[in-house]
Parts: sequence; structure tokens; C-alpha cells
Amino acid sequence: MSANIHDQTLRWYGRRRGHKLRPGRQALMETLLPRLRLELPPAGATLDFEGAFERCVSEVWLEVGFGAGEHLAAQAGARPDIGFIGCEPFINGIAGLLSLIASEGLTNVRVFDDDARKLLPCLPEASIGRIYALFTDPWPKKRHHRRRFIADQTVGELARVLADGGELRLASDHEGYVEWMLERVARHPDFSFPARSKGDWTDRPADWVETRYERKARKQGLKPVYLRFLRRPRTI
Repeated sequence: MSANIHDQTLRWYGRRRGHKLRPGRQALMETLLPRLRLELPPAGATLDFEGAFERCVSEVWLEVGFGAGEHLAAQAGARPDIGFIGCEPFINGIAGLLSLIASEGLTNVRVFDDDARKLLPCLPEASIGRIYALFTDPWPKKRHHRRRFIADQTVGELARVLADGGELRLASDHEGYVEWMLERVARHPDFSFPARSKGDWTDRPADWVETRYERKARKQGLKPVYLRFLRRPRTI
């Protein structure tokens, strides 16, 4: 694994905070977040999922950059047998997810309130059943492309932590970023791209949950693309 993906001082280029939180959401940040927060293990150690969730879960799924949390909360509500980890550095987005968790009584969600690239190296190999990275910042200017989440280094880490047959779901409404992601994941030997027709990337998956961001993009005439990759079986 490359050195920079293990660097816990990775620079975050997006916003950390938006408007001032309402009192109720600020209270959740102070009371609920500490109970749900995933802490990084000591240097060189891997995260232990044992006891991370209130009850035993059949799999653990990961969402990178969950925005306001609508997708993550809906998936967690529909699959109480799955443990969900959501990564998001944006404070207002975290508060939004916490509000949904509290109102819907979700017990199978844990939060890493920082850059997902810091968490990935700490996850055990083949420990994640599905990974979502939906509408992550496309950083459209060429000089900013190195800031994109999907890069050769992170693709390698995603392949490492995904279980055999595990699914990587990506989505974007930015054509250049879609091509960028498709190129980098498809050329990695540990991933297969099962799409066979145009509908496989233009039609939303059956269990898709539309977010406010996606609705706004559609109203602007943008056409999201949905990419699905599968983790190839490991060889002995």
C-alpha cells in the first residue's frame, strides 16, 4: 500500500462546516455522535468490528461521503441485519444523519467523522460486503484532479477491504469524473464490471435511494450515471 493513503495528516479540501446547527442537532452532535463514533485504532493495528454494533450483524457495509445521510439511513432501515459505517467530514451532514438515526431509531449505524481515506487502511482485509461512494466531489478543474476520492491508491484499498463478491457502487452526474472512475476501477485486476447494456449504468439499482443532491441535479438537466463493480474472488 502506498504511503500517502496511510498518512493520518491527509489534507481535506472540502468544507467542514456550513450554517450554524439548530439546537436539537447540536445536542445530537454532543450526545449521540460520541456513542456512534468509530475511532481509529493505534498505528499499525486494524479496526476490530467485534462489539462495534449493538448486536451481531451478518455483514458490514461502508458509505463514503454520505452527505445529509438520506441514503445511508434508508439502507440501514431496510437492512437491520447489516452494520453500516458512514464516513463524512462535513459537520452539517453528520448532524443530518444523526437526526435521521434518532428519529428512526436506527441501531446499526456507526460514524467515522473524517476523511474515509484515513479509515480504509485500518479496516481488516475482506471485511466489507459493499461500498458506496455516491456523488463524491468531482473536482472538475484539472489541477484539482488529484483531490478526487477515486484514485489508483484508494481503488487498491477498496479492493483490499471488500470481501470476495463484494460490490462497489459509484455514482456521479459529472461526465468527466464518470470516465475517470470507470477507467481506474475497470483496469484494476481485482474488480469486474458486469454491465452488459446501457441501462446497466443509466438505470438506478432496484434498491436505490434518491438524495436531495441527486434530485437537484436532475432538475438541472444532469444525467447521473450508476457504476457497479464486483470484487473478484481471491486466489490462494
